[in-house]
Amino acid sequence: MSHAANHTKPGRVLVIAGSDSGGGAGIQADIKAIMALGGFATTALTALTAQNTRGVSAVLLVPQQFLRAQIDAIMSDIGADAIKTGMLPDIASIETVADFAERLTPALPFVMDPVMVATSGDRLQSEEALHALKTRLIPLATVITPNIPEAELLLGVRIADEADQRRAAEALLALGAGAVLVKGGHLTGATVTDILATRGATSAGLVAMTGERIVSTSTHGTGCTLASAIATGLAQGMPLEDAVRRARAYISAAIRGAPGLGAGHGPLGHGVTVDPARIEALSRL
Repeated sequence: MSHAANHTKPGRVLVIAGSDSGGGAGIQADIKAIMALGGFATTALTALTAQNTRGVSAVLLVPQQFLRAQIDAIMSDIGADAIKTGMLPDIASIETVADFAERLTPALPFVMDPVMVATSGDRLQSEEALHALKTRLIPLATVITPNIPEAELLLGVRIADEADQRRAAEALLALGAGAVLVKGGHLTGATVTDILATRGATSAGLVAMTGERIVSTSTHGTGCTLASAIATGLAQGMPLEDAVRRARAYISAAIRGAPGLGAGHGPLGHGVTVDPARIEALSRL
């Protein structure tokens, strides 16, 4: 596998996640990010939400039979080069996706964003759903991308600094995923460090990726966007570390290019124009 993306291959990414009517996160953010990086997005909706930059006011779950029908429709025709999951609101949706992923593993890269905590801090899943996520789905993932609150919830520990973040990355690997990216945006400081842990890594071998903290209220959907950007890179044939670095560069550009919409946590500028050569250069920082 080459060290750079194969730009002649668009990279088909099937996203299984919830819809965000505000367009900043969820399926809408996923589609925008995948397209911005030259991929092709297909979708299977798990839930519909009524939300804007200030919060979620209503959620409508998609019946499992229809979720399965969406997945089957895509895979029987268009196909996929990578799978990305976001909001899986209940045990039934987790089981449906796990059954699907078991038939794929290890043929396709599977990026799992464990969406369990809303920006407001609210829990989005029951304790039983969390258990199903840990035991059924995480062991099937190529990489999981928790933020600090999600990593704390998965492990039942407090993460207060980078040392804790490193320990958490190693502990999360023990749940069975191929790799773990623990995002550091919820910690404090002038820089943001994400820790990538892969199988066989020791504490000294963990990869720390550090960037400038961008002070902005336009951060709604950063987790969805980052995971979909990583999935696009994997779908295009990039090695995992390169895909993560390119995704981080894209996120930085999208935050800086945010349109400044809404009264709460606003959306990113998903359509930012970043020269491909510059993205490739940034991806190696």
